[in-house]
Amino acid sequence: MSPRNPDGSRLSSVATSIRLLKAFSEEQVEIGISDLAKRLGVAKSTVHRLAVTLVADGMLEQNPDTGKYRLGLSLFRLGSLVRRRMNVSNEARPLLRELREKVNETVHLAVLDGTEIMYVFNLESTQSIRMRSDVGVRKPAHCTAEGQVILAYQPPEVVEQVVRDGLAARTPQTITDPLALKKVLEGVRARGCAIEDEESELGMRCIAAPLRNDAGEVVAAIGLAGPVSRLSRKALTTFVPHVVETAAAISARLGHRTRIAG
Repeated sequence: MSPRNPDGSRLSSVATSIRLLKAFSEEQVEIGISDLAKRLGVAKSTVHRLAVTLVADGMLEQNPDTGKYRLGLSLFRLGSLVRRRMNVSNEARPLLRELREKVNETVHLAVLDGTEIMYVFNLESTQSIRMRSDVGVRKPAHCTAEGQVILAYQPPEVVEQVVRDGLAARTPQTITDPLALKKVLEGVRARGCAIEDEESELGMRCIAAPLRNDAGEVVAAIGLAGPVSRLSRKALTTFVPHVVETAAAISARLGHRTRIAG
């Protein structure tokens, strides 16, 4: 029988597994099955079943001498990914502030999360009509400038997954045809930036450029967004170099070195 919450509703195995992992701390790095069962308020057989599954996935390890469990290396790898995102954000912030002060349009930093992008930092324009992009908000990658500029440098299977998930239309301008999307991504690679024209939100345009790490991999994107009334075709031409240069400067802080053709 599944364990229950205090209100009587049943706990899922996923929820119980998360509570199990959170039971560990710096004060108690190893815990036995009986102690875990008491803390979680579930049967020992349930804890044992979950522990076996978590060990198989590397989330937990079992001490062969004591039989107790401790957190596994898979969690360290996941934590390293989170820390890498934090490093990108920390390195990008001062330069994004400079960019926002220079152009006074909303600027933001986004990472790819599955087939979506997630905003991890943003600075809004001080103008009354502006683009909003709260931290933590997700949008489809295929119809955002940040998503397109990241996808343009991903392995083909990543783009194929985006296509399989469906190219849903957010506006009449959204690209919904797989071949058209791939053509757009080719153009992004040729220009080194992406320009979104009301594809994710009506009345808004966005320019995005890729951020590269020390291995040359595209790990994030910065974007500059504003209303079409200010980001005219002429204004876009003026702003593109600022976005590209800022992205290059942030990438340099991440360890990327531009190769000079011989």
